[in-house]
Amino acid sequence: MKKWFLILWFVWIPAKALSAQELLIFGGRGHHVFLGCLNCSRYDESSIWNPYGDFGSRYNEHSIWNRYGDYGSRYSDYSPWNPYADYPPVVVDEEGNFYGYLTLNAYHDKRAEFDLALILYRHYEEIREDPAEWYERIFE
Repeated sequence: MKKWFLILWFVWIPAKALSAQELLIFGGRGHHVFLGCLNCSRYDESSIWNPYGDFGSRYNEHSIWNRYGDYGSRYSDYSPWNPYADYPPVVVDEEGNFYGYLTLNAYHDKRAEFDLALILYRHYEEIREDPAEWYERIFE
């Protein structure tokens, strides 16, 4: 019994801690511009999935969903949706651990390759139309 408890402790606790980490997006040349939280609740004001918040809006200048903004245009050097961008956003956790660059450039050597990033790459044009609906598809 004690053996099973130890196995559960060492497997479940780290997995739970990882899932609780907020993944944050930062953009701009020095990556000092906060662009939202990648895996926060769609009701969180900093979530990219909240269409009523700054970072989930299609109209806010700091939203990756704003197709006309620096961080959401397919032509901007700071956008994840420009496969040739020189300065794509980075994904980090709250402690500053680096998870990769959020970029469509499949040849970028430090591109974020975790499941959620891959979903964004595949469906970003559809997601920007209704982030809340996609949140439900992905997380619920």
